[in-house]
Amino acid sequence: MSSDVLALFDLDHTLLTLDSDEAWVEFLIEEGILDRAEFERANHELVARYRAGEATSVEFTHFYLSTLVGRDPDLLATWHATYLERKIRPAISPSARALLDRHRADDHLLIMTTATSRFLTAPIARELGLEHLIATEPEMQDGFYTGKVAGTPNMREGNVTRLEAWLGERGLALAGFRQSWFYSDSVNDLPLLLRVTHPVAVNPDPPLAAVARMKDWPQIEIK
Repeated sequence: MSSDVLALFDLDHTLLTLDSDEAWVEFLIEEGILDRAEFERANHELVARYRAGEATSVEFTHFYLSTLVGRDPDLLATWHATYLERKIRPAISPSARALLDRHRADDHLLIMTTATSRFLTAPIARELGLEHLIATEPEMQDGFYTGKVAGTPNMREGNVTRLEAWLGERGLALAGFRQSWFYSDSVNDLPLLLRVTHPVAVNPDPPLAAVARMKDWPQIEIK
């Protein structure tokens, strides 16, 4: 890892044109594995609690991880392969691949950093040719997923914490790079966007678009 330029990429609505968690749930519903009405009712209740200040963003992670609980890992891997083919590959645009290729051509250190679970995102990272991934780690016990998070969720301030830990394990530090880029669509990633030398808002949500305008950050579309 001799590069002095770091390029970080969010996944959902950044390198992908969709949310991978939502696409996973939609896939499971299409396959008859989840009941749509039951899932939508539970999701509606969680959103209402979140808006009332009674639920945290981590609870959304637990909510999506619950789809893995009690499932045989080999069966999950089989489902994921179909999900990747049906949902994910069509959501990777040529412009996303071109963006990655530009940074590769300049010998930058590329890392995908996402709040989504490693279960979902590790095969997607491989599909995109990304060797390095920082993701929320799903807890496993006796070879099965528990539905809980292991360690610090890779979201908000945890995004910075996990990146610094990953770099530190390799004798590196964010401040040690001559340049650092981070591409994201979400204001939830603001803590890390504020730490890099080149923050880029990709298909930004309205709060991030407002910050980008105020700070004169580049805004790009990947469709």
